[in-house]
Amino acid sequence: MRSVRVRILATLLVLAAIGIGGRQLLPARGDEGRTIKVGTSDTVTSLDPAGAYDAGSWALFSNVFQSLLTFEPGGSSPVPDAAEKCAFVGSGLRTYRCELREGLTFPSGRKVTAEDVKYSFDRVKKINSDVGPASLLSTLKSVSASGRTVTFHLSSPDATFPFKVATGAGSIVDRTKYPATALRDGDGVDGTGVYDLTAYAKGKRAVLAPNSRYKGAVKDAGRPVELSFYADGDRLDDAWKAKRIDVATRTLPPKVLAGLNASDPSQRVSEVDSSETRNLYLDTRAGSPLHDKRVRQAMAWLIDRERLAATVYDGTVDALYSLIPTGITGHTTSYFDLYPKQSTAEARRLLTEAGVTLPVRFTYGYGTGRGAAAEEAAEIKRELEASGLFKVTVKGYEWTDFQKRWATGRLDAYAVGWVADYPDPDTFGAPLVGTDGTMNTGYRSKAVDQLIQDSQRYADRSEADQDFRELQQAVAADVPVIPLWQAKEYVVSNEDVGGGQYLSDGTGVFRLWRLTWI
Repeated sequence: MRSVRVRILATLLVLAAIGIGGRQLLPARGDEGRTIKVGTSDTVTSLDPAGAYDAGSWALFSNVFQSLLTFEPGGSSPVPDAAEKCAFVGSGLRTYRCELREGLTFPSGRKVTAEDVKYSFDRVKKINSDVGPASLLSTLKSVSASGRTVTFHLSSPDATFPFKVATGAGSIVDRTKYPATALRDGDGVDGTGVYDLTAYAKGKRAVLAPNSRYKGAVKDAGRPVELSFYADGDRLDDAWKAKRIDVATRTLPPKVLAGLNASDPSQRVSEVDSSETRNLYLDTRAGSPLHDKRVRQAMAWLIDRERLAATVYDGTVDALYSLIPTGITGHTTSYFDLYPKQSTAEARRLLTEAGVTLPVRFTYGYGTGRGAAAEEAAEIKRELEASGLFKVTVKGYEWTDFQKRWATGRLDAYAVGWVADYPDPDTFGAPLVGTDGTMNTGYRSKAVDQLIQDSQRYADRSEADQDFRELQQAVAADVPVIPLWQAKEYVVSNEDVGGGQYLSDGTGVFRLWRLTWI
């Protein structure tokens, strides 16, 4: 994994150094207080860290909240942020201890204590929101606090726990402002991040001002930022072309991305390899039309990823044949190995063996306003129905409604993008295919769960490679999910703004504070 991070970071540094007309990425005099306007088609599900586990929400969290740990740009290991230091204690990777940094204060002026940290983790687990990050803390048994010391007690050895602490799930909240067993109402945020949220209109904008009280890993508090939310990529593109925003990220339409010209002097384009994936998730529960794994295997024989990437996404994504993407430890081609080419004959054989009525009928849901999700759904429907073996009913849902539907098992199949929570293959394991995982397909496999647990024992993450390979072989055979594609990350900014490459570097941190006027 480290070699991949180094390669990506090298690309980013070259992009940053090029500039326009030889200028360096330094703030212009007098521009420090000028607001940088950023546009995105991502959606913020909730302002409460206990109630959101999606890229849009976590992007905002990484700016307005602080975790004990964070990731440096391009980094592969967490470093202290709200903590002065953290480490496993004793043997067995079951106890993790952090010493809180001195002088941290919430917006009210109240000092941040170890009790606040304990409270923040405890409430994520207690609330256990259907669309929250509780599943990410599955190995966390309990938390204790004493003075400035926070101790995490784990149910099993978990070398990846520091990575999880560094995510949005580890956001520290003011225990006097957030209820212990329910999500907080309203648009208020009480965190200790690099920015204060000074104004917010759901689905429209978030206004961020540098937090003068911030103490942590970030040395430059950044410039004021206004983050605007657009219903879909087309509206984001309209705002970009009309110059209503200075930076466009996640995600412009595929045709626009395919036509970007890095030599255009009026804009800066950052294009990097990404660990973001998109998968088709299948309901495996009894009563689902996709319950029999032979039905799911038949679908795997019919999906044409190469065509999907070339037509719907204009070559801006790469076909994916494994749960873990290219460039990450443990990556394989397990789905290609088992289903090497589209075959109606193989699909028909499996369905005949299963004794199901043909065509198999099921519903396919997707989130509206999410890139080319509608076109993707139409193409997958076409590919499955062309065989005469399936009949697919496709329906789009508003993003929050869509999340709730898949979280409560009301969809037979649904396509969702997955942005890595942290730079480790574990983020593609338990959340996606572990029992009671985030994607809620109903899939349960003792063998897969054991491989996930075994992989977490290794402090040297390269030693987990074989466990992840075996995990992907098992998943490809059971098919609770069909990998579709792996993304590239694009950030476009006008010629006066630098630092856009830091908004997406594979660490899961959305560094708005690295944007600067040139």
